[in-house]
Amino acid sequence: MDATILLHWAEFAVRWLHVITAIAWIGSSFYFIALDLGLNRNIPGPADGEEWQVHGGGFYHIQKYMVAPEAMPEHLTWFKWESYATWLSGAALLILLYWVGAELYLVDWTVMELAPWQAIALSALSLTLGWVAYDMLCKSRLGDNPTLLMLLLFGIIVVLAWGYTQVFSGRAALLHLGALTATIMTANVAMIIIPNQKIVVADLKAGRTPDPKYGKIAKLRSTHNNYLTLPVIFLMLSNHYPLAFASDWNWLIASLVFLMGVTIRHFFNTMHARGGYRWWTWGATAVIFAVIVWLSVLPLMRDEPMEEAALSPSQERFAAHALFPEVSGLVYANCASCHASEVFMAGLAAAPRGVMLDTDGQIAIHARQIYLQAGVTHAMPPGNFAFLTEEDRALIRRWYREVTGGAL
Repeated sequence: MDATILLHWAEFAVRWLHVITAIAWIGSSFYFIALDLGLNRNIPGPADGEEWQVHGGGFYHIQKYMVAPEAMPEHLTWFKWESYATWLSGAALLILLYWVGAELYLVDWTVMELAPWQAIALSALSLTLGWVAYDMLCKSRLGDNPTLLMLLLFGIIVVLAWGYTQVFSGRAALLHLGALTATIMTANVAMIIIPNQKIVVADLKAGRTPDPKYGKIAKLRSTHNNYLTLPVIFLMLSNHYPLAFASDWNWLIASLVFLMGVTIRHFFNTMHARGGYRWWTWGATAVIFAVIVWLSVLPLMRDEPMEEAALSPSQERFAAHALFPEVSGLVYANCASCHASEVFMAGLAAAPRGVMLDTDGQIAIHARQIYLQAGVTHAMPPGNFAFLTEEDRALIRRWYREVTGGAL
């Protein structure tokens, strides 16, 4: 079995793990936010609030203590591994897709001519320095003014969104903005929230009065995580939608997504807190989303042709191979009606996943995808909408394997 197929299945397995762990993390996070905001705090007693819930045929009586009950329990359930596992599986997926496949997914020579190792270095460095800069801002005096800090962080997000699009492909730019945000969220848990909680627990067990600053710091980071969750999900899904990542205004679309995250979370936060329904937030969300849709179609209104993609040295080998004229003919005949700068297939506004195959250069760039989608499997054309014989698929496999020799 060749390395490309093994890599494809590795990507599938890690993506599956990433989705599972993300569901666990986001689910527990949303549950505790709703629980905390919905507590009945008018009941006398040592607890800060309590709530009765029913689920799965059973009744649950939940109490919250701001510090701890009189007798500190020996066993505490720490909600942290969901976050750690989500980040670790996401990092593994980033490496498999965007680092191993840097020439295809990370580098776009029409944006910046980077060698794969240079793009990988920028990727890793941006995620690391992004967390360091965010942490320093939160620990500065701005941490005492949460509103001003949030406004400054949003401005930084806009700059980062634009900056990523000046370095990486559109797909990679939005993905990295999401990865940076997710890194900040997990680092908040691993380096701030959990350590602070452990300090409080240790003080209580030792009979010391915990310093309230630890709870205040953890609360700030937890609030940030609350509002960042929905934008991260959008950005992680964006690589499937070229109208988002391949637009000329992709950086502004990504920035506006963070505003949508704020308006949606504000509605549910106030609802769970029994503070009434803030219906205006849905109006604001609809307006922001309408602006995003408008920005996404602006490139379709221009008359000038799209710039031809540049080929890296390894991609040039696909175009120079003796079988390329036959393979490109098959692709033009069977794929270009959908995968083109001007899509002629009814029901499609843009090329699926932003993959365009209406020039020789684009076919060479997407050689691996053509091999997997139309050579190894029958995924494309969908339902064999156009006629592609087994001999044609064998020709595609032979072309790819002779160029790569079974490499990734």
